[in-house]
Amino acid sequence: MPFELFVALRFLRESKVQTALILAAVSVGVAVVIFLSALIDGLQENLLATTLGSQAHITITRSTAQPVASKPAGAVAMNILEKVPQRERNIGDWTSLLRSIKGTSGVVAASPLAVGVALALRAGANRSVVLRGIDGETYERIVPIANRLAAGKVALGADQALIGTDLASDLGLTIGDKVSITTASGRGASFAITGIFDLRSKEINRRWFLTNLRAAQTLLDLQGGVTSIEIKVRDVFAAEAIALGIAQQTGLTADSWMQLNQQLMIGLSSQSRSRFVIEFFVIFAVALGIASVLSVSVLQKSREIGIMRAFGTPDGRVRRLFLIQGALLGAIGSVGGIGMGALLATVFARTAKNADGTPLFPIALTAQLALSAGVMALLVGVAAAAIPSWRATRLDPAEVIRYG
Repeated sequence: MPFELFVALRFLRESKVQTALILAAVSVGVAVVIFLSALIDGLQENLLATTLGSQAHITITRSTAQPVASKPAGAVAMNILEKVPQRERNIGDWTSLLRSIKGTSGVVAASPLAVGVALALRAGANRSVVLRGIDGETYERIVPIANRLAAGKVALGADQALIGTDLASDLGLTIGDKVSITTASGRGASFAITGIFDLRSKEINRRWFLTNLRAAQTLLDLQGGVTSIEIKVRDVFAAEAIALGIAQQTGLTADSWMQLNQQLMIGLSSQSRSRFVIEFFVIFAVALGIASVLSVSVLQKSREIGIMRAFGTPDGRVRRLFLIQGALLGAIGSVGGIGMGALLATVFARTAKNADGTPLFPIALTAQLALSAGVMALLVGVAAAAIPSWRATRLDPAEVIRYG
């Protein structure tokens, strides 16, 4: 066993109460970091899953307004924005555009849509809906409708449709029932309900009316075009950068989920900042505890340190034995803290539940989180031992041996 490790272990054993107290402090500190990180990461993952579970990461559209006024001679320049008719918002050559988008780095799926406002009517009841014509195969990779079905199946023929649970309740529809759709242009068609979905959003469940892409193109008078292309990317937090690149490349409008959900982004950012502030103070408190215990150890063991230095022990060795003590306290304390934090998070997740049995606060416990907490505790232990180790090398051997 190396000399420094042997002496470090002996010093820790001889101060059992102090060692036990600082190990408890390190364990509690690591447990707090583990629990807090698992809780906030779980909440953020749940928020993102809920938000992006029914939403594309990027939506490509044409501008919904354009300048139409000209400048008469001698008049002040003035631009007036007018709404573009539905047909002029049509993305005509969307097939080649879709191929280009799918080849963009970071994009994992893209799907064309024909979207417009319509009126759903059945037996005297009517509701305003968002008619969404989709390509079932590619759209499933954007929004997994099949995994969110409350009844029926995903079948989108020319006269078939999927609706949300709230719209089905409002119109009294069940699987196999027919409903009439009329668009603003006066075009209409009848659809059989093949599936009822629940996308965990009341607005979506009440408003979305999903049907075949070609049927929606006909109803919305798009002449084979589409109104948007929705995209899913590999890294959701890279969506904004990818959207900017696609917009520059195509000249179309590219809105990322980060733009459309700015309040959510602010909330996620605030949660992360709060976590870092709390973790900083916990780590600072642990570092102070280790530093104070080792500083007391320097005073208590000053005679032994003086004897070692009188026998020619280099300053580097003296420093290392205290750094080793700090590393041991951090490493051993982190093991207990990881176990304590994981147990606390698991018990909390199992006891705090919603009415349907799902966790009220989802917990995200990962091996990476445990590893990072362990490494953090080790580094904090070594850093906290730096000052006591420096003080040990400043002791005068003759003075401490004589006076203790």
